[in-house]
Amino acid sequence: MNIIDDLQWRGAINQETDHDALYELVNDKAVGIYAGIDPTGDSMHIGHLIPFMILKRFQLAGHKPVIVIGGGTGSIGDPSGKKSERVLQTMDQVHHNEQALTKQMESLFGKDGNFQIVNNYDWLSKLSLLDFLRDYGKLFSVNTMLNKEVVSSRLESGISFTEFTYQILQSIDFLHLYQENDVQVQLGGADQWGNITAGIDLIHRIEGPNAGVYGLTIPLMLKADGTKFGKTAGGAVWLDPEKTTPYEFYQFWINQDDRDVIKYLKYFTFLTQDEIDDLEEKVKTQPEKREAQRRLAQEVTKFVHGEQAVAEAEHITAALFSGDVADLTTSEIEQGFKNMPTAEAENKSMNIIEWLVDETSIEPSRRQAREDVSNGAVRINGEKVTDIEAMVDPSSMFDGKFVIVRKGKKKYFLVNIK
Repeated sequence: MNIIDDLQWRGAINQETDHDALYELVNDKAVGIYAGIDPTGDSMHIGHLIPFMILKRFQLAGHKPVIVIGGGTGSIGDPSGKKSERVLQTMDQVHHNEQALTKQMESLFGKDGNFQIVNNYDWLSKLSLLDFLRDYGKLFSVNTMLNKEVVSSRLESGISFTEFTYQILQSIDFLHLYQENDVQVQLGGADQWGNITAGIDLIHRIEGPNAGVYGLTIPLMLKADGTKFGKTAGGAVWLDPEKTTPYEFYQFWINQDDRDVIKYLKYFTFLTQDEIDDLEEKVKTQPEKREAQRRLAQEVTKFVHGEQAVAEAEHITAALFSGDVADLTTSEIEQGFKNMPTAEAENKSMNIIEWLVDETSIEPSRRQAREDVSNGAVRINGEKVTDIEAMVDPSSMFDGKFVIVRKGKKKYFLVNIK
């Protein structure tokens, strides 16, 4: 199957500069295609992941992806999608972010695959101001630039000359990659269309109107309720496991709405059409089993964090559902209980009633603590405690770092041991 057909089935194409020519091109040869990301942070979130999932599909189809880390463009700021000027970062911060993003890309695309990671700082930083103005600025019409949506949307609130020139710099990227890396296609989000077409225009001006270069954008992703994809009550869902644990990452995907899950399976997994069609049927006939959500969570978590992360996430999920937390590792406790209510306690053995009331304040009074323990409503590290004379020994489990308390059926507390 031509990859363009597959992308259309997945609903992953928004605009193309020349559908027929691009279709024929990717059918006839292994094509150089690039997408870029500016190092405005030290981790991608799942919104950033969308174009790179498409780039990964091109890689798997035998094409030649090029990933551009925008060390040059990122130092000035892309106006796309912003209502006001970006705050400029120090170059030290930009370089730190470049390294972090490069590491994430290597994890997603493999260190030895048929792809390249390049940094546009390497060529943009060599341009003098006079070279920029004479060789490139002269080829751009201010009138045309003002009509690009990325600029026109900012005219009322204001845009600096620095951000105004961003589309010229991105156009230079496309030209450089066409000349030096045999790249013929630029891939981006829907908001990048104006920058992409500006790059194509520049290449045609310099290389001639017959230069075979193309642009491809993907749709803006919204949830079924109309809100922006990728945001949660806790903020963005990050690829960095220190920012969003693999368990939290897995939970984000498994909790998706039935109305969205098939769309996300098409975008974020490499399952076949037959596999996805089968899962779509199960959403209709057996929605309570949530098989599509579980497969989505498994596939995306495996792609980003690996199979071990999937196994841990599912182990934590099962333990929290059953209450049997005793088999969890210390690492799994740190992931699964990250957002649970917390308390602190000294590393000393104490009577359970005193520990619940005086040491951790989990119980409001000794009377309530005795009642809850006697009624079997309290579990310590997964074990039901009914003896009000029992002792709590924090050093007995989880490397002496934690004690897990459960009150009732679902209320957990993570006690950090000092």
